[in-house]
Amino acid sequence: MSIFVVANPKGGVGKSTLSTQLAGALASQGHAVALGDLDRQQSAHLWLGLRPAQAAVIEAWKVDPSAIGRPRKGLQHAVLDTPAGLSGGALKDVLKLADKVLVPLQPSVFDMFATRDFLDQLAGMKRAQGLDIAIVGMRVDERTIAAERLREFVDSLGLPYLTGLRDTQNYVHLAAQGLTLFDVAPARVEKDLQQWQPLLRWLQD
Repeated sequence: MSIFVVANPKGGVGKSTLSTQLAGALASQGHAVALGDLDRQQSAHLWLGLRPAQAAVIEAWKVDPSAIGRPRKGLQHAVLDTPAGLSGGALKDVLKLADKVLVPLQPSVFDMFATRDFLDQLAGMKRAQGLDIAIVGMRVDERTIAAERLREFVDSLGLPYLTGLRDTQNYVHLAAQGLTLFDVAPARVEKDLQQWQPLLRWLQD
């Protein structure tokens, strides 16, 4: 089983969007997938409650923040959405489970400062050494100076920048129905699906 952790202590960077979409992508490929949610708001699990019966199945992974255990046997993949402010012992417990860590990051100087602090913290943790960690740009307009600065920032980190996901209402409208890009006709979301391909390839490496 592969466990993909979506983490960034900065709030509002798109962790739940990335987590739910990732679970949907894996489920659409026919994999047995679970989605865990450590956030008090339980946004990802509330989203699961909206998911139509005919959509590809994503199982709820009930995670106890005080004693984080592995998902049930028989799953092929699990995605773990983490809360803002993740640090210390909770972060260590999450990293014990992780096969890969995805760090969502918006092209904002405030988000970049907070994320650098988080990545510096990871660099000092023994469990994170050798762990596959990559950055995913969220709400990125590639035509802007902000997007260029985001790439320069990630280059300075020495980590892979997998892709920049654009700011589109597709994510908002689909989330309100418990759906993902991977649950609807590809022609409706073709541009967005193209942006996801580098990320999905990285997960399979």
